Amino acid sequence: MTVARIPLAGVIGSPVAHSRSPLLHGHWLRRYGLPGHYIPMEIAPDRLEAAMRMLPDLGFVGVNVTIPYKEKMMEIADLVSDRATLIGAANTIIFRQDGRIHADNTDGYGFIENLRQGAPDWDPKAGPAMLFGAGGAARAVVASLLEVGVPEIRVSNRTRLRAEKLREDFGSRITVVEWVQAGNALEEAALVVNSTSLGMTGKPELRVPLDGLRSGTVVSDLVYVPLQTRLLRVAEEKGCTCVDGLGMLIHQAVPGFERWFGQRPEVDDETRAAVMP
Repeated sequence: MTVARIPLAGVIGSPVAHSRSPLLHGHWLRRYGLPGHYIPMEIAPDRLEAAMRMLPDLGFVGVNVTIPYKEKMMEIADLVSDRATLIGAANTIIFRQDGRIHADNTDGYGFIENLRQGAPDWDPKAGPAMLFGAGGAARAVVASLLEVGVPEIRVSNRTRLRAEKLREDFGSRITVVEWVQAGNALEEAALVVNSTSLGMTGKPELRVPLDGLRSGTVVSDLVYVPLQTRLLRVAEEKGCTCVDGLGMLIHQAVPGFERWFGQRPEVDDETRAAVMP
């Protein structure tokens, strides 16, 4: 008689103790009464591939990947989704029954679903989006915004070269804006997104002039510690629709949880409370 193994999943990174993913997945496992465990795992860079090859034998069905391994995982995986290829990074790994490692990226999905939940009246085609930052998170945001039909994405980054790389990779709907001119590009924006770490606890503030924010503009900050950044605080005062970064963290986890544990989890106030910083 074969006994079914309890599915295991987790998050891999270095460091990883700060991750809120174990709280989130643990909450869903308890909510739905599912067998399974989700644990944080700090793995040294020189042991990463060996660990990934060993985890399925230990009963793991998949893992999330965080800094600094999102790009490295693309080299280790046997199969890479089109989304992960476009973004250049993987955050969700599925261990297939045939032994192969499948890499995907759900950050863009999480970003869009968070917008739809936090700003249900947002129309992707209403006007250009203004994006601060050009790193890995920005690539996920750009890919998802282009997919839903945003007509133009204006990207501003402290290092212009990285913003130029986004235009090179994603095409003519990307416009590069000088960092010192970023504040001037806000007036026409229907959506404003901060994908940098500026404004996060322990980091410098996002010092872009925000005078151009208009009432009704949707403003999203991927930072969720603190939950209300200076950007969101000023945006709220100006009558903007504000979407914090905690929802993206939660929504990006939905596809992985469903794939690993066989249940599509609901994202609601109780879920947010379970992972609130």
